[in-house]
Amino acid sequence: MSIDLNNIQIETPDTESNGTQEEGHAFAFLNKEINLFKPKFTNEKKEEFYSEVGMLLSSGLDIRTIFQLMAQEKEKDKHKVFYESIYDDLVSGYNLSEALDRTGYISPHEYYSVKIGEETGQLQEVLADLNEYFSRRIKQKRQLVSTFSYPTLVVITAIVVVTFMMNFIVPMFEDVFRRFNGELPGLTKWILSMSKYFQEYIGIVLAIILMIVVGMWMVRKTDTFRNYTSALLLKIPLLGPLLSKIYLARFCQTMALMAGARIPLITALELMEKIIGFYPFEKAMLQMKDDLMNGMTLHESMKAFSFFDLKLLSLTKVGEEVNKLAVIYNKLSKQYAEEVQHKIGILNSLMEPLLIIVVGVMVAVILIAMYMPMFQMSNSFF
Repeated sequence: MSIDLNNIQIETPDTESNGTQEEGHAFAFLNKEINLFKPKFTNEKKEEFYSEVGMLLSSGLDIRTIFQLMAQEKEKDKHKVFYESIYDDLVSGYNLSEALDRTGYISPHEYYSVKIGEETGQLQEVLADLNEYFSRRIKQKRQLVSTFSYPTLVVITAIVVVTFMMNFIVPMFEDVFRRFNGELPGLTKWILSMSKYFQEYIGIVLAIILMIVVGMWMVRKTDTFRNYTSALLLKIPLLGPLLSKIYLARFCQTMALMAGARIPLITALELMEKIIGFYPFEKAMLQMKDDLMNGMTLHESMKAFSFFDLKLLSLTKVGEEVNKLAVIYNKLSKQYAEEVQHKIGILNSLMEPLLIIVVGVMVAVILIAMYMPMFQMSNSFF
């Protein structure tokens, strides 16, 4: 069986089951509420799923038997409905890609990858690629969590400590200083005034911060907000280059997966725009898709965007010329992943001592300001 790759269109594969467009609008809110109760299918679960299906498929079992076994095995799994529904759809005549899509758990690029894997007889290879794709994303996520969890804890601790000192410790010293007739040092006066402002306006400050957070949450999906915040993040030293490398690695890995599944470039870019999750790259995918439709090559279109480095551009050009984009992007994704790991290590080694120093200095300044009058008082007795 063959498939015309040029005729693949981006559309929701289960439109028939969704009814007419009017019905979709009428019941969209109801469907959204129902989906709130559906357990999340995490990247870890997807990695396990594609690994298990690929392993059973390589053992010679047919796809229906595989999901019959998995449905029985996952009887106590919170996602057992997922496996049962796939098996029921396979028995009803749906192929695997359609059955997966009907569950509502998978992304468009997973659907198209599995679909083309079925049509080209490379399902086992596609499942292995999907397993590796989610394995890398999990590893990258864990590295980021490991890097930023400690600094986050330090910052929260610093805020709590400074708040406690300004609200309770400094006022206690202020009562002592009232009995001191001498002139207070400038640093002590400044800390005391800051403490008063802190106590008087802490409620207002917290309210403003809460309003800002709520406002940002409400507009977080707007193009203006995403464009501004992403541009700001990319300009932050160390963090900006790290973010750029992270999304370059994700871009290359996803492109390698879709090129390996023989998804047309225009279709791949449309899918990439939906799943990349970073505004500058999303806009780039849209522009690159239009450029390709107007006759430009991929590497020529990529030149317009600064976050695509020279190495990626030159190797993309080679990949287009020799028709080996999947191989080249797979190697590039590994290289960028290693660079990300190296940069995360550097950032981690810099942030930990820097934050400790900052917190130590803040606490030290408050303590010095409080004890300086004490030293003056003790010296006045001699």
